[in-house]
Amino acid sequence: MRITLAELRALEHPRIDLLEILSLEGQFYMARLHMGDGMRVLSDDGGKTRLMKSAWQVQDILGSFDVLRTEVVHASAYGEMVGLSSDAVEPLRIQVQEVRR
Repeated sequence: MRITLAELRALEHPRIDLLEILSLEGQFYMARLHMGDGMRVLSDDGGKTRLMKSAWQVQDILGSFDVLRTEVVHASAYGEMVGLSSDAVEPLRIQVQEVRR
């Protein structure tokens, strides 16, 4: 599912349990929001995935929302380069924020 920033703002008390900031070959970043009703991809008004230039930009855009945990996720292509299956290597996950309640 997809969600725009305007749709997210329109929700009553939105809470993001996990914000995954996915690195796309180190050039762009996209946001996956895990919320109570499932996972959503942050999209633009035209329905396309919203791409940002840094993980900091993603955090800045979503900084006013209740985000419990944030992870930067970077999938590695190195396994494929040496002949390993692409699903054999788990992506690198870096926790950058967690709210303790």
